[in-house]
Amino acid sequence: MRTLIVVPARYGSTRFPGKPLMEIAGKSMVLRVAETAKAAADIIGDAGYVVATDDERIAAHCEAEGVPVVLTPEDVATGTDRALAAVSALGLEPEVVINLQGDAPFTPPQMVADVGKAVLETGDDAATPVVRLTWEALDELREHKKIAPFSGTTCVRGPDERALWFSKNIIPGLRKEEKMRGEGEFSPVLRHIGLYAYSLSALKAFAEMPESHYEALEGLEQLRMLEAGMKIRVVEVPAPEVSISGVDTPEDLALAERILKEKGLV
Repeated sequence: MRTLIVVPARYGSTRFPGKPLMEIAGKSMVLRVAETAKAAADIIGDAGYVVATDDERIAAHCEAEGVPVVLTPEDVATGTDRALAAVSALGLEPEVVINLQGDAPFTPPQMVADVGKAVLETGDDAATPVVRLTWEALDELREHKKIAPFSGTTCVRGPDERALWFSKNIIPGLRKEEKMRGEGEFSPVLRHIGLYAYSLSALKAFAEMPESHYEALEGLEQLRMLEAGMKIRVVEVPAPEVSISGVDTPEDLALAERILKEKGLV
C-alpha cells in the first residue's frame, strides 16, 4: 500500500481514562474513527488503516469488530510517535502515513483523504488541513480565547500553499478589518485542524528531532518541522458538519451526542 492511516488510541487519558471505548450514540469512539479511516482509505485507493493502541482492552474490542489493530508500547510520548511505532510494528514501508487521532470521531473521510493525497501528489514533507473562518466564527474564537487562550490554533500560509507559521494566537493581525468585513462573509484567518499526513521519511526524521524552541513555547509540535526547514502543505477544506475538534472530557462526549441528535445523524 502507498498510504497507511493510523488511528492512535491510548487508554490512559488523564482527563478521560478509557475514552476510546466510550460510546457516542451507541458506538464506541474508536470504532467511529476507524470507520472514518476505512472510508478515507477507500477514497485514496491503494491505502490501508489500523488502530494503534497500548491497551489489550482496546485491541480486543477492535478485533471483535473486525477492525485492524496493532499493539504499540505504552511509553510512546505522542500520537505522532505512536503512528510511527505502528508502522514499525507492522513491518510496512508506506509512502505516506496519516495520523488520525482516536479522539476525533467527526473528522470527514474526504478531509483525511485530501491531506493524504496532498503529500502523495506534491512530495512535500507533510500536509494538514485548515478551515477559513467566517467573520462570525472569528468573533466566536476571539471570545473563546478570553476564557481558554490556548484553545484553537491558527495558521498562515504562503502563495505556494505551504505553511509559514502556526500559533495559539490569532494570526495574521488585521489592520483594516472593518473594511474587510464589508467585502465578504469570510475572514482571512485560517483555523488549523489537528490532522497530519507525513511522508514516511519525514515522519522518521521528525521523530528523531528534539523539541524545538518555538514548539516548546507554543505547545505546537508542527513548529518543530517548520524550524527544521521542512515543508508542510496547507489544505483548505470545508468546515466539518460537526465542529468538535476532539472529545477530551465526559462533557465533550455529552456535547457530541447532543449535536448528533440535533443534526439527525443518529
